[in-house]
Amino acid sequence: MAKYIYPAVFTKENKLYFVQFPDFESCYTQGESLQDAFDMAEDVLALTLYEMEEARTEIPNSSEIKTVKTEENEFVSLVSCDTIAYRKLYDNKAVKKTLTIPSWLNAMAEKQSINFSAVLQNALKEHLDISDR
Repeated sequence: MAKYIYPAVFTKENKLYFVQFPDFESCYTQGESLQDAFDMAEDVLALTLYEMEEARTEIPNSSEIKTVKTEENEFVSLVSCDTIAYRKLYDNKAVKKTLTIPSWLNAMAEKQSINFSAVLQNALKEHLDISDR
């Protein structure tokens, strides 16, 4: 889970922009404008990498942008994504966890109306070095 950056090949055909990532077999999209194509490229890259992280598939190294070959109506641009931000946006369902703490600690926390769920979430984010951005 991290931030990634990969080269993408943008192809203009009529009024559409098609985007494909040479480092991945099935990572492509399109947009009705250049801005739309960039937005869609970031989204499909994040989804592809998220699925690879979940499957624990080896993630390929990013190609050097200058080694990516293009045709006359194409150009290469770097596209970045953040799979942690993607997870926060699309995989945000609550999961119940059971934990064990000493009775005395439980009593002290309850007296102060501590929200156990919030404390655990904050501790996990700190431990995993994840910011709330």
